[in-house]
Amino acid sequence: MKIAFLSHLDLNLYLFRLPIMEELVKRDYEVFAVCPKGDYFNKFKEFSIKAIDYEIERDSLNPFKELKTIRNIKNAINKIKPDILHTFMHKPNIYGNLTGHKKRINTITGLGSFFVYNDARSKVVRKIIEFLYKITTKGTKAIVFQNGDDYKYFIEKNIVSKDKAVVIRSSGIDTGIFKPIPKPTNLLKKFELNTQKPIVLMIARVIKDKGVLEYIEAAEILKEQGQFIYVGDIDKGNKNAFLPDWKSVKWLGFQKNIKEIIALSDIVVLPSYREGVPRTLLEAGSMGKPLVATDVTGCREVVKNNFNGFLVRAKNPIELAKAIEKLITNKQLRELFGKNSREYIKKNFDIKIVVSKYIELYNSVLNS
Repeated sequence: MKIAFLSHLDLNLYLFRLPIMEELVKRDYEVFAVCPKGDYFNKFKEFSIKAIDYEIERDSLNPFKELKTIRNIKNAINKIKPDILHTFMHKPNIYGNLTGHKKRINTITGLGSFFVYNDARSKVVRKIIEFLYKITTKGTKAIVFQNGDDYKYFIEKNIVSKDKAVVIRSSGIDTGIFKPIPKPTNLLKKFELNTQKPIVLMIARVIKDKGVLEYIEAAEILKEQGQFIYVGDIDKGNKNAFLPDWKSVKWLGFQKNIKEIIALSDIVVLPSYREGVPRTLLEAGSMGKPLVATDVTGCREVVKNNFNGFLVRAKNPIELAKAIEKLITNKQLRELFGKNSREYIKKNFDIKIVVSKYIELYNSVLNS
């Protein structure tokens, strides 16, 4: 069986969908990554995944350029002739729906910043996105939501048909790879960290709606009690990208060895304003880390308050600092929450569980 995964970024498929794609390859599916060429494009072949490229201008709203992009996607899909076209993110979902492929599945991984802010531009774009989903999903076989809040939003607003909507939380995590390991001493030395104070980590693109400023302010409050590090690059293609004053946070930029970076930490934090299901929290939880996140869509799928971490109000650095401080000052609580995190992620988000749900969905779509 041929399954084509469509996205507007090779990075998106490689970093977030690869576990599903790998598992499908192991089960003898022929898997294609349909995406523009980028830094990760040629890496797919290492996993026996065939990469097919198309051209897109990620930030364009020019209708003539967008029509060209839709033609490019359609041509790429026609070369493959997949049994199922599985799309991710808003543009690929909507444009994939316009290709005319008969067996389409959309996965809405998260609604993005246009559903966070209420400025005039965000409101207009949000309305356009909702309208396009409403008219393009009529022939789509299934629409997958990665959290219950987004599912509820789309159903209550009659954007998609309830009989096509399904919740499959996250794209899964390989809990056999992301497991507890000792702190790498070489990285402690490289980043000038010590074991005397707990290390607090945040991993995210440097954009405002990830809660970067709140994290920096919380670190400033707690700088005498902990060591604060941040991993993530500036997303230059995002309207909310910026370069903050890092103050008491050590900014490490982009790092490839995320597993080892997480192993360095004692606490992992994500004060985001809205998520799909944040992979960084899944990875950290799977590695047995206590978590602190905001009580918002996506984050509360992973963090259970007072069980494997703390949930705090968004845009509230004081509350964020208090939650982090509880874990900084209580090693026993960190260990308990970390143990709970590992068990919770294994039970609910292991890649084998998620893939089995997708395969069940694929079979249902093929037989429909």
